[in-house]
Amino acid sequence: MDETQTQQAESSNDTAYADIYSEDGSIRADYLDRIDRFIEEEDVEALAEAVAPLHESELGDLIETLEAGSRRQLVLLLGDRFDFSALTEVDEGIRLDIIDALPNDQIAVAVQALDSDDAVYILEDLEEEDQAEILAKLPFTERIRLRRSLDYPEESAGRRMQTEFVAVPPYWSVGQTIDYLRDSEDLPDSFAQIFVIDPTFHLVGAVDLDRLLRTPRPVKVEEIMHETRHAIPAEMDQEEAAQIFEQYDLLSAAVVDENERLVGVLTIDDVVDVIQEEAEEDLKRLGGVGDEELSDSVLETTKSRFTWLLINLATAVMASFVIGLFDATISQMVALAVLMPIVASMGGNAGTQTMTVAVRALATRELSIYNAARIIRRELTVGFINGIVFAIVMGVVASLWFGDFALGCVIATAMVINMVCAALAGIFIPLMLDRFGADPAIASSVFVTTVTDIVGFFAFLGLAAWWFSI
Repeated sequence: MDETQTQQAESSNDTAYADIYSEDGSIRADYLDRIDRFIEEEDVEALAEAVAPLHESELGDLIETLEAGSRRQLVLLLGDRFDFSALTEVDEGIRLDIIDALPNDQIAVAVQALDSDDAVYILEDLEEEDQAEILAKLPFTERIRLRRSLDYPEESAGRRMQTEFVAVPPYWSVGQTIDYLRDSEDLPDSFAQIFVIDPTFHLVGAVDLDRLLRTPRPVKVEEIMHETRHAIPAEMDQEEAAQIFEQYDLLSAAVVDENERLVGVLTIDDVVDVIQEEAEEDLKRLGGVGDEELSDSVLETTKSRFTWLLINLATAVMASFVIGLFDATISQMVALAVLMPIVASMGGNAGTQTMTVAVRALATRELSIYNAARIIRRELTVGFINGIVFAIVMGVVASLWFGDFALGCVIATAMVINMVCAALAGIFIPLMLDRFGADPAIASSVFVTTVTDIVGFFAFLGLAAWWFSI
């Protein structure tokens, strides 16, 4: 493609983007109305022309915006002209809803046109029976490659890798390699490295594409190759693989099996998706909503939230039990009932701040046993300083509000105690959960809130009962 054609293509893409998105980044209402009308009228040609300029991610946005019936009809009407890579850009629930509406024959044809990583992304959520039927319709080589990827654990590098890559023997010359790249029709759409393998497919090294193009043709590949940096085991968790990419600024990395044989390549575009998925997963787990998607049904959403709401209910009962221990004190001084939620709420917010930082640091391996002591000291200091500041503020407010200096002193002391305990809970609970193999993102918030509620109520009401009984 020459420069003029490239500019025209870029201009076309910009036009397509401007045509379907409003200023706030959502799908334009008039464009959506056009698509809905084409679907309702079953105007296949107009529909195909309207979506043809869209990038796969833009088509994914369109699919997510359409109603369930319309999105299924869009895919059915387009048939072979539908870009199945768009299904890798939508929620799992939407993807399964569309796939379930399609015959396996059509899915098998579509899968053959996709990169292997995209094909696996679509196939991995299907029932084993449907997987087997679709794979049986594929050419032998492609079927074996996809089957091998699907045999690796979920959320592993083996599942996310692309099995299309370029590999050459070390004794080839640069000229032979370049001729091979020009003549071969079975190459990935894009690649940054050429891997070097021995006759048994063991990984020997790699050559960056720019180094290859700058080297004279007679030079042997083994003379310019470098040892493969950070080859990734296929069984490695995808989050760990993403951390390696982030740490070493990789664009691609070889994926090897347990025998150090080359089986695929992990590329930066897949890693960006993994980073986004893991960040969203941690955020959802902190909120106690699991793997919930916007496309989930009412029943699925209710079930995903029920467990943690039930646990929250149990912890709330525990906090209420602490309050019940001081019912006589509260009945004598109504101001305690007014002020005690403030102490618990401030502690809960402070604990959540510390916990969020700790959970994310654990996920990115920034927090470990080697620097835990320093981080704990820092959080204790922060909790104490904030506790003193807000204790003074709240002590003055309570004294003026209820005209009782002693009550101001009580709530100020309770505030300091709870803020310090909140800092400890926010850092210690995620560390302990991680130490015992539990996911701190899932369980931390419930336990931290429980600690801050119980400590807050007990400190405030206990101090008040002691002070006013003197």
